[in-house]
Amino acid sequence: MKSIDINCDLGESYGAFKIGNDELILDHVTSANIACAFHAGDPHVMQKTVKLAKEKKIAIGAHPGFQDVIGFGRRVIPNTPQEITDIVLYQLGALDAFCKANEVTLHHVKPHGALYNVAANERPIADAIVKAVKLFDRHLLLFGLSGSELIKAGNEAGLRTASEVFADRTYQQDGSLTSRQISGAVIEDIDTALNQVIQMIDTNTVTSIDGHTVALQADTICVHGDNEHALLFAQTLRQKLTDKGITIKPIG
Repeated sequence: MKSIDINCDLGESYGAFKIGNDELILDHVTSANIACAFHAGDPHVMQKTVKLAKEKKIAIGAHPGFQDVIGFGRRVIPNTPQEITDIVLYQLGALDAFCKANEVTLHHVKPHGALYNVAANERPIADAIVKAVKLFDRHLLLFGLSGSELIKAGNEAGLRTASEVFADRTYQQDGSLTSRQISGAVIEDIDTALNQVIQMIDTNTVTSIDGHTVALQADTICVHGDNEHALLFAQTLRQKLTDKGITIKPIG
């Protein structure tokens, strides 16, 4: 039987600003990527989200990004590879503190936003993230875009990796995600997104925005928690996959 992990970026509220509906979405996913207060989140939100994930038996991952609250971590902030290692290591330690306080184990690492996209294409940045993960805990799973430099770097360094695909994003012919600056980057229609997910799981391919068939590996599916229809989509996706006989469970 086929199995798949469904992950979601969560814990992205901060201060007086509320983003997403974390508590309800956690009922429909199996892994949570929790913001570490650089692009979003704050200590109180981190504590609350870790506690919720533990209660619902959801695998907890760190979601480190550039220090860019104003841009929600979606702007590239110039950093040297060593600086990338340092900021990722810092954020892993921050979230792990809340995991230890709640007597739960940190399970995985998934870079956020612009950091994720840069690491997918630039090997020095991918290596810098891998270095931080190895220094912190080489047993952590590393989530990265299927076919990306981050996955290649993690595999070559001996880390456990999970190739990620996106339910609500369109793809380019080279397997990269369509830039959010381009119209059509985000799939708004639930049925279209569901059909894309089924194709990725059944055939290990996705149809690019310009109609090409692109090979990929689907270990974990991302559903964005800040999407307007995130809760309905996560619920519908899980039900449809379950109806097809696909087991929904965390990796590892």
